[in-house]
Order: sequence, then structure tokens, then C-alpha cells
Amino acid sequence: MIVLAAGGTGGHIFPAESLAEALIAQGRKVVLITDKRFADYGASSYEGVIGDIPVYYIHAGGLGGGLVKKLCGMVCIALGTLQARRIMRKLKPAAVVGFGGYPSFPTMLAATQMKLNTVIHEQNSVAGRANRALCPKVKRIATSYPNTQRLPGQCGNKVQMTGNPVRAAIKALHHVPYPEVQEDGTLRILVMGGSQGAHVFSAVVPEAIKLLPEAMRARVRIDQQCRAGDIEPTRAAYKAMGMQVDLAPFFNDIPARLASAHLVICRAGASTVAELTCAGRPAILVPYPQATDNHQYHNAQAIEDVSAGWVMPQEGFTAQALSARLESFLNLPHLLPKAAAQMRTLGRIDAAQDLARLVHDVSGNAREAKQNYIP
Repeated sequence: MIVLAAGGTGGHIFPAESLAEALIAQGRKVVLITDKRFADYGASSYEGVIGDIPVYYIHAGGLGGGLVKKLCGMVCIALGTLQARRIMRKLKPAAVVGFGGYPSFPTMLAATQMKLNTVIHEQNSVAGRANRALCPKVKRIATSYPNTQRLPGQCGNKVQMTGNPVRAAIKALHHVPYPEVQEDGTLRILVMGGSQGAHVFSAVVPEAIKLLPEAMRARVRIDQQCRAGDIEPTRAAYKAMGMQVDLAPFFNDIPARLASAHLVICRAGASTVAELTCAGRPAILVPYPQATDNHQYHNAQAIEDVSAGWVMPQEGFTAQALSARLESFLNLPHLLPKAAAQMRTLGRIDAAQDLARLVHDVSGNAREAKQNYIP
């Protein structure tokens, strides 16, 4: 039995799902510990392995905000730790793997207190606060980048780069050719705002398309993920231009849409970046400005550094700037296949298997796990 601990949003759930796929293929049993965000949002949106494995819910919270919020967060962490201990006392897992997010911290804290075999996976190029706190306590640390920043120095001997696992359907795109960009042909743009959408894309992208010359605008096809409250105003903006678009709060068929996309406009969360690199699709990356330690900017910069995409900080992500960028792609379509080829070189398609191998090495056998178990 392997316990996976992950926050309820896609950035944490998707790599957990990828590891679950690999572990189940090896004959291992897997369960997920998460929080109510998964019940409220993820359980109805995610398909595949995560929808088939047992899920346990615990209380969880952060320590940001004012004094009252901090106190509430501390209470939630304490309660979540007790709940996680109770769950794992029943399951007696051979290993516990944390992927970040609020419920990951109390679960991994409980696992270290119980002397269980533990692994944390850091998806970003800058280690998150929870993982930094857990690093001295866990047995191994899996990273997605060769030089992950802000890991405690004394933890260096625990670190192994595995890459960030992606779902099997995304992994399969690594061998799907980049769609040809023809002179005067259609440019397919996929707009993703993270697993819950981003208002800035709904505000900026339609206005940027509107600024294009009419002949260029007619060549653009948009699939755009929007927040539920943004869909109708965004649809109306496109309809006023006579454009056919596909809008939804969440696309269940992202692999198919990614396969046909010439360009992606998106945030720079770790799972999004991992999927882009495996699929080999160039992107305009707009880092979420409130991301902890500005880690999305660093994720995006790693892409731009090898000419696989373009970073547009949110303060510079204007309709005028985006329209000019899109016009350059429509005038010079050879730019996109070159960036796509560079993006593909960054993909680590064996990340799930490498992480599963690390978990197997740490977990040993069930008998050893029971011997090490402390209630």
C-alpha cells in the first residue's frame, strides 16, 4: 500500500495520478489523501486512475494572512495531522509520497512522526515552503529540475531528480508530430489558465485577437479555458468578431487539444510546464504573480532560456503586446516549429517510472514497513 498526499488542484493531483498509474501497473495498491477542494472540484472533473482509487479527506490550511487566518491554519494543520495519523494507522502503508498543497503537509508530518518511509516530490524550480520544512524529516526528495532552488543544504544527499510525472495520455504526445503551420493556414491556439481558469486570459486574449488585422483574425482558432463566470462575456466578445471558439471551465480532453495546438497561452505552473515539454508545444507563459517565492516565473524562465517559449509577466500581458506577438507568429510561422522542437528536448517522459522506482527503493517490502511502523 502506497499513500499519496496531494492538494486538490491539478498542479498537485496530476503528478500524483501519474505516479499512481505507474505503481498500479507494478501491482501496488494506492490511496490518495487530499482535502475538500478535491471533493468540491476535482472529483467531478478528473478522470482516469485518480477517479478509481480510494480517497480520504482531511482538514488542511495555510499559514498566510492575518493573525486570525494563521491561527485557523494552525488548527487545521493540527487536526489534519491527527486525521492523517488515524488513516495511516489503519492502512499501514509501505511508503507515503507527498506532492505539495495544503493536505500534503499534515499528512507528511504525520508520516514522519510515525517513522514511515517518506518521499516528497517538488514540482517547481523553487522548493515550496512546506517541502522546505519537511526536507530534513523525510527519507528522499524527488525534484523536477536539476538545480532546484532553496532546498536546505543539509538535504543534498537525499535529492534525486526524477522530473515531473505527466499522465499517460500526455506522455503519448511526445511522439505525436507538431502540426504543420501552413502559410495563410489556421493557427490553433489553446488557452489554459490552470485547473480553475484565469480571469486575465478572458480579459486580454479576446481584445488581442480583436486588434489583429481582419485577414489574420480569420486564420485563428481558439480553444479557451475560462472561469465559469467569465464564459458568457468572453463568448460575447468573440461572437462580436464573428469567431467560432470553444470555451469551458475545464477541458477533459486536454491531450487531444494539446496535440492539435500550434501555440499554448497559459500560466507556468509545474504540471503545465511538464505537459508542454512532453508534448513539445510552444507557449506564451504568463506566470501567476502571487505564486509563492515567484516560482512560476522561474519555471517559465527555464523555458525561455532554451528558446522553447516566451515569458510575458502579467503586468506586460496586455492586449497590444499579445496581439503584436501573435501577429509575428502569423507572419513568420517558422518560429513556432523551432520553439516546439526545443520544448520537446526538455520533456522527461519517464518521470513517473523514475519516481515509482524511487518509491519502491524507499518502501522496501510490506514486512519491513510493518516493522518500522510506530502507532
